[in-house]
Amino acid sequence: MNSLILRLIAGRILVALVTLLIVAVTIFCATALLPGDVAEILLGQAATPEAVAGLRTAMNLDQPAFVRFFLWLGNLATGDLGVSYVNNMPIADLIGSRLVNSLKLAGITAALSVPVALTLGIAAAILRGTVYDRIISFLTIGVISVPEFMVATLAVIVFAVYLGWLPALSMTGDVTTFAGLLKAFAMPVITLSFVISAQMIRMTRAAVIETLNAPYVEMALLKGASRRRMVLHHALPNALGPIVNAVALSLSYLLGGVIIVETIFNYPGIAKLMLDAVSTRDLPLIQSCAMIFCIAYLLLITIADLVAIVSNPRLRRS
Repeated sequence: MNSLILRLIAGRILVALVTLLIVAVTIFCATALLPGDVAEILLGQAATPEAVAGLRTAMNLDQPAFVRFFLWLGNLATGDLGVSYVNNMPIADLIGSRLVNSLKLAGITAALSVPVALTLGIAAAILRGTVYDRIISFLTIGVISVPEFMVATLAVIVFAVYLGWLPALSMTGDVTTFAGLLKAFAMPVITLSFVISAQMIRMTRAAVIETLNAPYVEMALLKGASRRRMVLHHALPNALGPIVNAVALSLSYLLGGVIIVETIFNYPGIAKLMLDAVSTRDLPLIQSCAMIFCIAYLLLITIADLVAIVSNPRLRRS
């Protein structure tokens, strides 16, 4: 690995860290600007001014905003997420099981959607202009145009109301059997797979088409290389970076869709926990959940950029 690639990798990691710091400032400011006094909300309207002032002091709410920000950032850097205002429990304990549920949902969705989307997208690029390509393009544009909550609503109407195959709400009580697994994950996975697969198919198709139009691919055809060899040995290896970017970007959409899907299907994940925290003004819990989503998003994008840098043949030969 040459020095140019190492400098690009170091620069991309530095950009990710700076972006994470900016995101942390934004999250803290956004939660600080929420209307109302947290101490008054927690104690209720009947609380005395002395009790409110004492609670504000105990929660460090009487200190300046920049002091509270650096205290929160320092604790976050050491892995201390703080204590929930509402439950008076460590936030790490509250997030632990919920984060596992969200990772299970995201993992199952990715395991099902990524192979299918890559296969359909690469096939559409190879068969560009055919009836298959037109059908795939029409369907993907149609799915992309529909928001996640509409896809979830249609899935409930079709599979739960009319067909009666699946429950309308996610039931995570029993996942030891196949039937219990379906009850827990079928509806959320169907909704998320539709959304991210459509995005992935479109971006994969565009990336492979751009590679197939490159001069070296045309030269390989002129030299007598078969179409299969051209695609497998020339086009796809050089399209690895754009394809990984397409997968990472599509999976980043999964993070936003999880918030809607967990709410609609009452799935006990971290997004549902964050929404419940917003309703109760549990600021430390809101901040921790939002940072987890942002870290996951930045991690996906950074990995995609690093793979694109390492897989670039021009950089490897420079």
